[in-house]
Amino acid sequence: MHFMQSLQAAWQRNHSLVCVGLDPEPAKFPAHLRGDADAVYRFCAAIVDATSDLVCAYKPQIAHFAALRAEEALERLIAHVHERHPRVPVILDAKRGDIGSTAQHYVTEAFERYGADAVTLNPYLGRDSIQPFLDRADKGVILLCHTSNPGASDLQDLDVGGRPLYQRVAEMVARDWNVHGNCALVTGATWPEQLAEVRSLVGDMPLLVPGIGAQGGDVAAVVQHGRTLAGTGLMISSSRAILYAGDGEDFAEKAREATQALRDSINLYR
Repeated sequence: MHFMQSLQAAWQRNHSLVCVGLDPEPAKFPAHLRGDADAVYRFCAAIVDATSDLVCAYKPQIAHFAALRAEEALERLIAHVHERHPRVPVILDAKRGDIGSTAQHYVTEAFERYGADAVTLNPYLGRDSIQPFLDRADKGVILLCHTSNPGASDLQDLDVGGRPLYQRVAEMVARDWNVHGNCALVTGATWPEQLAEVRSLVGDMPLLVPGIGAQGGDVAAVVQHGRTLAGTGLMISSSRAILYAGDGEDFAEKAREATQALRDSINLYR
């Protein structure tokens, strides 16, 4: 299924705008998993199995796996989601961006090696660096626009012809790059006014919104400024607050409770 179709179906079926970020940190794993050679996969798969009816997407962060030499666990994890929970799309959070010939290898990495349904990308090398991804009409292309980190404004807010750069990026993606209807933008929860401005520029284009939970983003502000008229259009991402909600053998159950609490909080404002 096309990524956008899968995402829209998950919004409706699970009545959820929650995207769970899968960022494994073994030092935070429950004691019974520490020392287990397959702990990364077992931990993440348990979170997925406990929350699949409460989310609109999963977002594994590739650096968390690569730093642990756990790329094989990432491959297995995405395959597990597709096999056990095939109606929930997987976003590979990789933030790739390079010249066209190299970009084609990143396409193969994201969609063939890992089997992701979408990937996050850095657009600042220009369209030719993104075109190999855009050409995959069935896959999601999620481009950095205004990120959640404190230094986002250093470059993204620079004046470009009387408007900040992030607005130029949003407008260009919506107007020129989204030919196949497979684009989305990353807009941080920690910048609600900028989120509103991006929404006004891109219409109903989906927005991936990190920064809820540990980074302090406000749920009410995100929903108010980012939702579409239909009450969807958002993938509100939370990682640490869900993954490490519990530190005992019931960690997956605690993660489910945290996911449900976030979903219900979001739905209050939809």
